[in-house]
Amino acid sequence: MREDAGVDDGGNLAGRVIAVAGIGGGLGPTVAARLAAGGAIVAGANRGQAEVDAVAAELGLDAERWDGRAVDLTDEDAVGAWRDAVVDRFGRVDGLIHLVGGWRGGQPLHEEPLADWDLLQALLIRTVQLTTRAFHDQLAASEHGRFVVVSAKQAQRPSNGNAPYAAAKAAAEAWTLAYADGFKEVAATANIVVVDAILTPQMRAENPGKEFPTFTPAEHVADAIAWLCSDAAAEMNGARLALTMP
Repeated sequence: MREDAGVDDGGNLAGRVIAVAGIGGGLGPTVAARLAAGGAIVAGANRGQAEVDAVAAELGLDAERWDGRAVDLTDEDAVGAWRDAVVDRFGRVDGLIHLVGGWRGGQPLHEEPLADWDLLQALLIRTVQLTTRAFHDQLAASEHGRFVVVSAKQAQRPSNGNAPYAAAKAAAEAWTLAYADGFKEVAATANIVVVDAILTPQMRAENPGKEFPTFTPAEHVADAIAWLCSDAAAEMNGARLALTMP
């Protein structure tokens, strides 16, 4: 049985240093806000500095609880430099949340341009590989080490018109489950949050009154991630947490 520090509300992350890859995407600001509300120190990375700065302005965290950097998450050296900068500043990393997204598809498998696969392989697989490898030792050393990746139901239920995306997500899930297997002897965990699609605050603002019956609200995804980062989920490792319609 892994040690329980006594947190039972699924949300107390006070003082934990959590790195968020892809913090400037549609889900990133909501997840960052939820982690911050739980008391976490948030270290965010995104390709563009403007997106990082926008999240910083929205969060309004004190300097000692925020670090935001422009990072090419498809570049191994850049990811390693990001890890080093976070560790140098805060002394450790307790969690890594992978929110880097992207989508291409809609054509039959035999007609889909292979360039779409190349793009998705870089965004959805390579970024998972590089971030998990870079932060492994930090997570393994932490009593609260957590890795969480957001995936899609299509990874387990691929369609002919969505092959590149489904295959990339499936590969990222397999990598995450293997990562979890490597944590069996330590307190760290790695888990997957599965959705159909995500309803972001921006989508609501742009489509007032529109129904999104199969979409998972970003706030629900953020709550799930915060719970997986908490002591309440200390026993969950190598699992898929489904936030999907039946």
